[in-house]
This record gives sequence, C-alpha cells and structure tokens, in this order.
Amino acid sequence: MAGDAEATRKRLLQAARKEFGAYGIAGARVDRIAAESGSNKAQIYHYFGSKDGLFDAVFNEIVEHTVSATPIDPTDLPEYAGRLFDGYEQHPEIQRLATWYRLERAGTNDPLDAIIESNRHKTEAIAKAQRDGLLTTRYSPIVLLSLVIHQATLWANMTPEYSALVEQTSSADRRRIVTEAVAALLRD
Repeated sequence: MAGDAEATRKRLLQAARKEFGAYGIAGARVDRIAAESGSNKAQIYHYFGSKDGLFDAVFNEIVEHTVSATPIDPTDLPEYAGRLFDGYEQHPEIQRLATWYRLERAGTNDPLDAIIESNRHKTEAIAKAQRDGLLTTRYSPIVLLSLVIHQATLWANMTPEYSALVEQTSSADRRRIVTEAVAALLRD
C-alpha cells in the first residue's frame, strides 16, 4: 500500500499547487484540494498536518526542483537567467506561489534551509568567478545574484494590464531580452 500512499500524496500536492497558486494560503480551501485530488480532507491532515503544512510541502517541492533543475553557472549568468526564465514560462504558478509565500509568510516562519543553502552556494560561486577574473566585480556577489534573478522574473511579475502589452512579444524574444539584459550587467 506504500505505492497508494505515495500516489495519494502526489495527487494532493498537485491539487494544492493549483489551489495555492490561485488563492494563496489564506484563500485556499482544503475541501477543493481534496476534491481535485480525488482524496479527502482527512488525508491532507494525515500527510501534512495542516493546510500550512501542505503549503510548505508544495513550496519546498518547487524550491528543490528549481534548484536541481537550474544549477548556476557563474561563467554564463545570461544563460542561467534564461533557464530560470524558461522555468517560469513553463510553470507560471511558480511565481504566483513565490508571491503568496512572500506576502503571507514574510517574517512569520523560519526561512527555508533549501533556499538559504542555494543562495549561499550561488553567491560563493559568483565570488569565486569574480576572484578568478571571470566576472565583473562592479557588483557584490549578493547584488549580482539578485539582479540576475530579478531579470529572469521580469516578465513573470507584471500587472495584468502590462501583460496585455507583453503578449505582443514572443516568449523567445522575452528570453533573449532577459539574457541580453544580464549580459549588459556583466560588462565593465
């Protein structure tokens, strides 16, 4: 029955990802998550303890996937930003979930170790590339990483009104703009 339990857990996580992406933590409803997953509310509490625990599991899964699927290459930060952009294009709910996380969890929980470790690793990789003369030293590693990440999310963080204008630009063009903007940051 372990396979059934894991399948149920995965269905709950998928349904919760959609629900939390659409409504946030406070607006999400466990009854809709249970119905969407073909499960029941009791299983949500059994596997995740609470609605907040379910959100944490969804968010942790996204963080782990993004970190493993998009490793940083400090010698090619434009392409790193492009791969981040690709992930946000293919999975727009990621940015919605990240926004809900920032809005509803800011200062209320312990920071996620996976994010802290990932950011530490990335800034150390950038610092090493700077020491080795492979990257500009105009910006500190922390600032440079922040600029790269924000360029990658440029198109994903727009208001609906601005999105209507952006739809006139193809995904390939938006990606190219992201990578060119990051390349411009790196010029001394």
